[in-house]
Amino acid sequence: MLSLGYTVPAVAADFVGRHVPPGGKSLDAGVGTGILGDTLRVLGYTNLTGIDLSEAMMDVARKKGAYETLRQMTLGEPLDFPDDSFDAAFSIGVFTEGHAPPESFDELVRVVKPGGWMVFGVRDDVYGGGGFREKMYALEEAEKWSLVEKSAAFPTFPALEQSHGYRMFAYRVS
Repeated sequence: MLSLGYTVPAVAADFVGRHVPPGGKSLDAGVGTGILGDTLRVLGYTNLTGIDLSEAMMDVARKKGAYETLRQMTLGEPLDFPDDSFDAAFSIGVFTEGHAPPESFDELVRVVKPGGWMVFGVRDDVYGGGGFREKMYALEEAEKWSLVEKSAAFPTFPALEQSHGYRMFAYRVS
C-alpha cells in the first residue's frame, strides 16, 4: 500500500504527534500489518498494544517489533480490556466500507481513560453515508468525548485516479 502512495499513516502519525504525548499506553485498534505502529515506534511511542480481526495481518505486524502485545479482537464487539486501560487509541484504515461499524467507538471510548485521546480516520463516503458522523455527534452530545481537530478530506492514494477521500479526527475522551 505504501508503494501506491498511501497517505493515511503519515497523516495519522502527525495527528498523534500533535496531540498524544509519548510514554503512555496506547491501543492500535485495527492494527493490520502494523504500518502505523512501525511509524509511531520511531517517534517514541513504545507502549503499544495492537488488535485486529486477522491473525495473518498481525503476523506481519509482529515481525516489525513495534507492539508489546497483539491480540485478535473484532471492532464492533466487546473488547477484552478493562475500562480505562489506555491513555490513547488510534485507528486507521478500518472505518471504511464493509469494515468496522460506527458502534466500535463505544468500546474504544470505554477502554480509553478520561482525558485520554482517540485519533482515527474515516473514509469520506462512509463518514457521511455510513452512520459515522451521526455516531460521533451522538458521543459528543452524551459528553463521552469532545472534538479537538478534524482534517479536511484528503486522497488516500493521490497517485491513483480513483482515490477515496479520507478524514482524520482527534477527540479528547471525557
